[in-house]
Amino acid sequence: MNIGRAERMALILARDGATCAWCARPFRGSTVPTTDHLVPRVKGGPSWLENEIAACRGCNRLRGHTSPVDWLAECERRGWAPDGQRIERVLRDLEAAIAERGGQRRARAYVERQLRRLAKS
Repeated sequence: MNIGRAERMALILARDGATCAWCARPFRGSTVPTTDHLVPRVKGGPSWLENEIAACRGCNRLRGHTSPVDWLAECERRGWAPDGQRIERVLRDLEAAIAERGGQRRARAYVERQLRRLAKS
């Protein structure tokens, strides 16, 4: 099922709420949502809704290819209010989607590592 970028973002916002997952700023005015891949595409992350969250442009740009667990810690260090529960839920949804659809060998290992690290923190 191919859907357009705007429709994908609408689905992400309906699922997660209209705030940045990393800094908690609400999306309005000049703060617009961008699609942030929890498992970065360069690390094997698929372009599936289960791998995408909404992030403001600043957070998405600053995070780059940093892992979700490392970026959560950095956001907290900066005094922001990242939504760790949202990040964990989306990672678990991605883990389930990979198990159901198969493939995604690199992403599967990445998700497993991130979930183990979250459990330790």
